[in-house]
Amino acid sequence: MKLQQLLSYTRKAVDDYQMIKPHDKIAVGISGGKDSLTLLYALNHLQRFYPIPFTLRAITVHLGFEDFDLSPIEALCQELKVPYDILHTDIAKIVFEEKKDVSPCSLCAKMRKGALNDKIKALECNKVAYAHHKDDIVETMLLSLIYEGRFHSFSPVTYLDRMDLTLIRPLMYVPEAEIIGFQNKYQLPTVKNPCPQDGITKREYVKQLLRQLNLENPGVKNRMFTAILNGKIEGWPQKVKPESEE
Repeated sequence: MKLQQLLSYTRKAVDDYQMIKPHDKIAVGISGGKDSLTLLYALNHLQRFYPIPFTLRAITVHLGFEDFDLSPIEALCQELKVPYDILHTDIAKIVFEEKKDVSPCSLCAKMRKGALNDKIKALECNKVAYAHHKDDIVETMLLSLIYEGRFHSFSPVTYLDRMDLTLIRPLMYVPEAEIIGFQNKYQLPTVKNPCPQDGITKREYVKQLLRQLNLENPGVKNRMFTAILNGKIEGWPQKVKPESEE
């Protein structure tokens, strides 16, 4: 995928759900993976021509694992002229050494999000951008169906009232395969996730299940995504119609 296509996907999401308002201060959560770096690249380049002015800064919550070198990401942020903050925490120690939870992912995610949101508020940002892509949205719907018995998925825009913070997902229309292509084409400096639970979660199981379903029923992933968009899921904002359709 070329940058032009990435920007087309991103602008469509931003426009469809009015993700950006004038003078928003948007924090981009950077995990070090391909998705968050693609999001940073997309918003940075969108910022250069988008008619609504907004500012960006990047934030990584460092969980405390050793061998997690973020210098390549620091270099990328310098190149893009995006301020970058690294928040050092002891989350890994708490989750794996103190709590020793059999299923640590939920606790880790809760602590990570809490630390990220606190840092975002301290930096006086009013929005946070997450890098969930099209496949993530479909996988989340399947996770919800299988393990919770309800039809639900990520919302494009979510207002966190307790934090007075708005969460946006500008990559919602981008297929994961396109992100992989973008990563390879533009040589994004990804950093390997050192978490011992990486790749053995329920989400990974559902990802493989969805891949198999799509192989056996070509196009099923896109049909599921369309069902989500049209499903009137509680909490989802209404899509804004272009002026030509009004």
